Amino acid sequence: MSLVLWIVAGLMVLRLLGESLLSLLNRAEVRRHSTKAPTAVAAIMDDATYQKSVAYTLENSRFGQLTGFFDTLVLMLVIFGGALPWLYSEVVGWGGPEAVWSRTIYLLLVGVLLAMPGLPFEWWSQFRLEEKFGFNKSTPKLWFMDKVKGLTLMLVIGFALIWVLLSLVTWVGNSWWIWGFGVLFSFQILMMVLYPKLILPLFNKLSPLPDGELRDRLLALGERTGFQAKTIEVMDGSKRSGHSNAFFTGFGRFRRIVLFDTLMNQLSTEELEAVLAHEIGHYRRGHIPKMIAVSALMQLGGFALIAWLARSAWFNPAFGFPLGELAPSLLLFGLLSGLVTFWFSPIGNLFSRKHEYEADAFARDAMGGTTAMIGALRKLAQKNLSNLTPHPWFSAFHYSHPTLVEREQALAVKP
Repeated sequence: MSLVLWIVAGLMVLRLLGESLLSLLNRAEVRRHSTKAPTAVAAIMDDATYQKSVAYTLENSRFGQLTGFFDTLVLMLVIFGGALPWLYSEVVGWGGPEAVWSRTIYLLLVGVLLAMPGLPFEWWSQFRLEEKFGFNKSTPKLWFMDKVKGLTLMLVIGFALIWVLLSLVTWVGNSWWIWGFGVLFSFQILMMVLYPKLILPLFNKLSPLPDGELRDRLLALGERTGFQAKTIEVMDGSKRSGHSNAFFTGFGRFRRIVLFDTLMNQLSTEELEAVLAHEIGHYRRGHIPKMIAVSALMQLGGFALIAWLARSAWFNPAFGFPLGELAPSLLLFGLLSGLVTFWFSPIGNLFSRKHEYEADAFARDAMGGTTAMIGALRKLAQKNLSNLTPHPWFSAFHYSHPTLVEREQALAVKP
């Protein structure tokens, strides 16, 4: 086995050990507080709800660790077992040495095959774990149809996008990666507009928010905070899960606010207004363009790295692929990049939590106090059985949002 493969194997083991250690630390921290909730937590949840959240957290953690072991095993088998280069030679042979369509089919086929082993775990998570704690609202038929629709979209959109990326090598030569970044980034910006109009309705029903006090208050909030949305819609998230959320999509005149129906059933009108004020805070504080800019820089760097790896004599051949072939380099980068980026996740989460604090502060100011925002956060924590006592290391790696205790403490600090 070459040095490259030994390094990859080491990175796989290191990430698995790191994730396992974080999971064990988090479970130990949760158990440490299981008999008696900390004072700040006791003010948020009653004891029965807290004990249920502890049980939910522990079962999720154990299940997540199991799936982590399984995913690592599958990755090791496909990387070191020789199946990927064998399948490549077979599928590429369908179209000849220069055919782009056969290489595109190869990448899509590998994606489908790699997703299949995880389906039983997804089923168990939805219909056993989530069902046990009262969150599952889906049916086997709906779950199956979601998978079929997702696969169809992946094949249709994925084929077109991958075909263009691979064709750029022929069209523009060595500068393909710059153009490739432009294609992918433009596609993502386009999807910000098209997703809520074309893709989301395939899975969920979106209805305009009915006239009434809530709609009037939300529109008035938008007026006084400088956030004009084309429409406010309600999504039937309750047909799949009891979890709740709110978000806005698009930009400019295409901007729209989407509220889960579960969220509307769980919160009061004033609390819903506070949640929307928080989302508007992300917009008004410039978080969205900042995130897009960071994502663009990372994508550009990723494309540059893929181009360099494809040309490197030590990369593709180490895994059994031909030197200079872009499709295998794209595949390997997609499969292996997480081994490195995992260790940098605390940095991204640190900036994300900073944005959450700023959006909370904006909501506090927009609502003229903390009562509505804290009330909304507490109800969401209760309804979603949030883990309120995570280990700091686990939180650093896995939490893009501060804990509820941290958010309440920050809200209490006057500007």
